[in-house]
Amino acid sequence: MTKPGDIHQRLVNLKSLLDRINRSWATRDYEDLMLFFVDIFPTLFKAERCSIFLADANSDDIWLQFGTGLKEKEIIAPKNGSIVGKSITTSQTIIQGRLDQSAGFHQEIARKTDFITRNILSVPIISIVGNYALGAVELLNKQEPFDFDEADAALLQRIVKFLALSIENNRVSDEIIRISRGMHDELTRTNEILKGKHRFIAASKPMRQVLDIASKIGPLPVNVFITGASGTGKEVIARIIHEAAEDRRNRPFVAVNCSSIPETLMESEFFGFEKGAFTGAHTSRMGRFEEASGGTLFLDEIADMPPSIQPKFLRAIQENEGTRLGGQKIHHYQFRIISASSRDLREEVAKGRFREDLFFRLFSVDITIPPLNKRPDDIVPLALMFLDEINARFNKHVRGFSSEVMELFERFDWPGNVRQLQHEVERLVALTPDGEIISIEHCSLRSHTPQPTESEPDTLSLPEHRRRTEIKLILKALQKTKGNKIQAAALLDVTRQSLHNKIKLYQIEKKLSPSFPLSEE
Repeated sequence: MTKPGDIHQRLVNLKSLLDRINRSWATRDYEDLMLFFVDIFPTLFKAERCSIFLADANSDDIWLQFGTGLKEKEIIAPKNGSIVGKSITTSQTIIQGRLDQSAGFHQEIARKTDFITRNILSVPIISIVGNYALGAVELLNKQEPFDFDEADAALLQRIVKFLALSIENNRVSDEIIRISRGMHDELTRTNEILKGKHRFIAASKPMRQVLDIASKIGPLPVNVFITGASGTGKEVIARIIHEAAEDRRNRPFVAVNCSSIPETLMESEFFGFEKGAFTGAHTSRMGRFEEASGGTLFLDEIADMPPSIQPKFLRAIQENEGTRLGGQKIHHYQFRIISASSRDLREEVAKGRFREDLFFRLFSVDITIPPLNKRPDDIVPLALMFLDEINARFNKHVRGFSSEVMELFERFDWPGNVRQLQHEVERLVALTPDGEIISIEHCSLRSHTPQPTESEPDTLSLPEHRRRTEIKLILKALQKTKGNKIQAAALLDVTRQSLHNKIKLYQIEKKLSPSFPLSEE
């Protein structure tokens, strides 16, 4: 029988392999080959310039992506009204001269680039697996007094076949990246489910409200801002929102902690860089904007984004495009932004540490996650959930918590929130022998928590007063409903499961009058 630990290790190994595949394909070596052809064609054919146009598989656009003297933004050629458009749509080679004396798209380009086109040879790049054009190669201005001829066309057609092979190999590599990333994300989700990161407890009323908002806005194309102290589960809520959108759930979820990136590396982290852009840039690397395309970019601790990067960041999300460091090619972005912070972002704006225009651009809906000590009804269910998941991960069978431990959990203030609770349960499972119940002696919280007793009626401990008040109110509600837990839960404004947990924790059944046995109805 396969153990959970074995599955987890296999997932880790496969995830690591997919990471290496992604990094190896991301170098885009085919670009070097394309640029080599752009450099060599003018010399080989005694022409002034060479341009390589590629047809967008998902639209009618024809992009000039590689070319002699190509700078800044790519040029989009129309399918109708341009020589390259005609060559691609008809899959025919076109030779044409005296263009400086005729109107057309070439004249429009001349006004933009100050380059006059006199004659053209345009050869379509035909797919090796289908009878359609991937793009076209254009040679411009053969040296006078000659024009391009059929011999030039025949030679270029032979060479262009190798270009087709290179382009289709690149498209296959892009598909491999897409598939491997999809597998990577799916494995990450599966791994996180095994580790307990995706299950979310919402026994308390505040957390039920949070989940209700997340489920409503998940399918909508709106940016979201999540506020909450560290460890409250902001990234988990972000993932729930991401996966609620059918058009994004199978696309990347890219999480970036803005506080962990040095300011000097922030731009390259988001925009990526080209090979040779700076010392140590041995290969090209896409940035987080490109990685998140089609999916969700989660920006944790957004308030820590340095002011120097904020204008560039704002422009990138406004224009949905940007360039890698050291590059000129424009990369187009399309993603949803979910940002989060443990600090009040409005206060950061008021103090001038965060741009107001970026603040309003980042979100349309905000969600506040309360700290764990403000939702005590979630503590026991969370602890039980973590116990099950950690048992599976450690391949152990720790039977449960003693009543003293559960009572301590409810009294504790949990400054580290849900993350601290998870780590404490993990520690207790590791220290407790298999088959036994977790006892108070192993708990690290005892030194940080007051130890009230029943013999201290005048204690000032708020947790102890809350415990006694809860016991008193639960007993009163159960007596009023003659032991009916559903009706009692309604009177107490808590869920039936929450009341059940409290009854078990405080051993209410022993304190209840025999005249009112507990019942569900």
